Amino acid sequence: MIKNIALILLVASQLHAKKISVADATAFADAAKAVAAGDTLILQDGMWADARLKIHAEGTVEKPVTIKAQTPGKVVLTGDSRISIAGQHIVVDGLWFQNPTGEEAIELRIDSDELASDCRITNCAVTNELQAAPGKSARFVSIYGARNRIDHCYIAGKTSEGTTMVVWLSNEAKDQGKHQIDHNHFGPRQKLGKNGGETIRLGDSKTSMQTAACIVEHNLFEKCDGEAECISNKSCGNIYRFNTFKGVSGTLTLRHGNGCTVMLNDFIGDGAKGAGGVRIIGEGHVIESNHFVNLTGDNERSAMCFMLGIPNSPDNGYFQVKNAKVTNNVFINCKHNILIGMKGDKKAVLPPVDTEISGNAIQTTNGEAFEILCAADGVTMKDNFTGRDEPEGIQSPVPEPTSPNWWK
Repeated sequence: MIKNIALILLVASQLHAKKISVADATAFADAAKAVAAGDTLILQDGMWADARLKIHAEGTVEKPVTIKAQTPGKVVLTGDSRISIAGQHIVVDGLWFQNPTGEEAIELRIDSDELASDCRITNCAVTNELQAAPGKSARFVSIYGARNRIDHCYIAGKTSEGTTMVVWLSNEAKDQGKHQIDHNHFGPRQKLGKNGGETIRLGDSKTSMQTAACIVEHNLFEKCDGEAECISNKSCGNIYRFNTFKGVSGTLTLRHGNGCTVMLNDFIGDGAKGAGGVRIIGEGHVIESNHFVNLTGDNERSAMCFMLGIPNSPDNGYFQVKNAKVTNNVFINCKHNILIGMKGDKKAVLPPVDTEISGNAIQTTNGEAFEILCAADGVTMKDNFTGRDEPEGIQSPVPEPTSPNWWK
């Protein structure tokens, strides 16, 4: 009897959920005012020019509010188009932002008081084929709030200043971060020629001691050459795992923040000039079981680079490497393997301490296994294999992109 009642209630709730066809931005604004948990706004196929879409909605785990394309990839938002969402349990599915010209394309907030939490951006694309005007700064995706997910998207072609995807944090917020960025394909980004060309940045210098606890996994980064930092970590407690960096002229840089994990990633040079691996700054990082293959970078773009710290470093400086653990990584045919003591600032003099480098396999055909430029008595090195032969049983397959293929 109880099961029958539950089934009746479930069917009743589904009957009340609405599917609303939306033809343009004006119709979207009208529909957004009355949307309820379980409702779906279906954007009609076509070109949506300068469409500014905003919605604050309260869905639930069982009944999210969904905004989806009538046909994935056939709803093309151009010019100064943007979708801004706030509230809880909202899903955005199948939209294509083409050659965006605004400050944002996808924004997980409406304003500083209306943020998105437990929301999802999936099966979307943001692509650009235009050269940005000099000095123009923008982002493709800005993530606020808590526990949001960006997955199975294709993001490529950014030419303007500004990070492609940013996780924003606050020093006052109690519930933030814990986002998941997974199964995306980050395609080519041309060299910017200065700072601000990262593909992903988690936090910033001012909020770098905040725990973000984000997971970045199963993504493909391909020719993301905007600047030396393909990923710029600027917060604490993040995990980077199962990602592939293919032909990227840059590194995954632990720039600010502590206690991050980098594990089971493939860094594949693929002939790219300045292709690097991981750059380490700060405390308590673990770099474990990664593959570094055919990397050409040197100095900060070595396969593995430990930076020197600044005494009493400011937030935007270089904190001393402490309690780092680099273990069970494989280096094959890299021009520069493990560099200890790179100086990024004239005031930087503090070498790594309480640090362990162990169990790594380093093929040294093209360069030395270790380049030590500072005092290394604070670094324990043990059980590392070095030699000219390639370690056996190592495979670094480049995954097929799991992002949408309709954007083409």
